[in-house]
Amino acid sequence: MLGLVMDYRRHRQNYRGDRLNKTLDGFFQKSFLAAFMLASAVPATAADAEHLKYLDESRKTAQEFMQTLGGTLKKQLELGGAESAIGVCKQVAPALASEYSKNGRVVKRVSLKARNVTQGTPDAWESDVLNSFELGQQQGKPVAEMEFTQITTDADGRWFRYMKAIPTQAMCLQCHGQSADISPNVRKLLLQEYPEDKAVGFSAGQVRGAMSIKYQLGNQSSVNR
Repeated sequence: MLGLVMDYRRHRQNYRGDRLNKTLDGFFQKSFLAAFMLASAVPATAADAEHLKYLDESRKTAQEFMQTLGGTLKKQLELGGAESAIGVCKQVAPALASEYSKNGRVVKRVSLKARNVTQGTPDAWESDVLNSFELGQQQGKPVAEMEFTQITTDADGRWFRYMKAIPTQAMCLQCHGQSADISPNVRKLLLQEYPEDKAVGFSAGQVRGAMSIKYQLGNQSSVNR
């Protein structure tokens, strides 16, 4: 399994981010960045420029993370099937999150139906965003294009926060599909590895969860990679 953790590094790719999703409503309309993006494409202040920089970095990080994890997962599915691929999500995903979470940045995957409840359970803000993503899906919006940002303040300070929806891929259904369609051996292994597993019952194209990325604002004046 150590080979899997090392192998993911070979799957990184650069990308160009899609436009900011502007369809979310409710309390999200209060987002400073969303309002700014609607008003002007040119930064008005140094703070605006910095926030756009965080947005660009967040998009790149989310894309790299999912391409790396997806590439490693696909390879393992081809080599050893769904049972062996369970180890990718259990070991490689946390390793990626740990690697990216540094210099005031926190990166993780969250879901309303988490598999790893310790690492993947969303906080209140993330839950609200995920619910809006699901509402957007029900309204026919493309899940792959859903993202959201907001500047928030909590007991730990001010944060630039970003969420990017994760669509359920067809290959994911071997471990995340309807319970009746998951093989007995996979169900048994999932129960052993994740006794509190909630991440089943999905169909292809549904919101599986989201990448959640945040940068601490304040003294930190630049994005560190």
